[in-house]
Amino acid sequence: MYKKLCLLLLSSVALLPASQAQLLKKLGDAANSAVSKASGSSNVTQSEAGNAIKEALSKGVANGIASLNKKDGFFGSEIYKLLLPPDAVKIGNTLRSVGLGSQVDKAILSINRAAESAVGSAAPIFVDAIKEMSITDALKLVSGGNNAATEYFKGKTTDKLKAAFSPVVKSNLDSTSATKYYGDIVTSYNKLPTTFNKVNPDLQDYVTGMAVNALFDQIAKEEANIRANPAARTTDLLKKVFSK
Repeated sequence: MYKKLCLLLLSSVALLPASQAQLLKKLGDAANSAVSKASGSSNVTQSEAGNAIKEALSKGVANGIASLNKKDGFFGSEIYKLLLPPDAVKIGNTLRSVGLGSQVDKAILSINRAAESAVGSAAPIFVDAIKEMSITDALKLVSGGNNAATEYFKGKTTDKLKAAFSPVVKSNLDSTSATKYYGDIVTSYNKLPTTFNKVNPDLQDYVTGMAVNALFDQIAKEEANIRANPAARTTDLLKKVFSK
């Protein structure tokens, strides 16, 4: 049954670079690392319950990363597409009103491209979090709400994810010219005679936070699906534990 999980993880990232595929495969390996001897009865053992949550988390993480870490993962999504930071919305509206909408569009596209690339750095952090999860912790999550495991994961990994994402986001903001385009619209806005309060919101922090939020949202959807939809339980262990 664990072979099925590994195959699932590999198939979900078929379009990613080989290095990312290898990292995501480790999510499946991490789910197996704490396996205890399970009884042969039809009842769910503590070990099985704990490892089912690890499988569910691995599956959700792999699918979440794969759906966002690709071209248009953010930009092409009605849910996750990043616009300008809240403090910069006025900048965009003002520049569009004076015929500088193309500058705004370039900035928005490049910001989304940076987020799409940054999400790929999440895999190693989730590998560690799954390995560190105790059976006791996992047992509490089996009977929790639809997003109990995701909320647990948030508590364990949010700060690490932001720390890991931030330099990747900065690098990608630079490489996709987002920093330049964003700087251009801020400069253009600040030069307008009607601008009295100069603004320059922190683009790096904004993109980092939004990328992390989108990833957890994807994981939460996958977890809820596994709990509610029998067809989403793609391994024998998930079927056994979540059907109880």
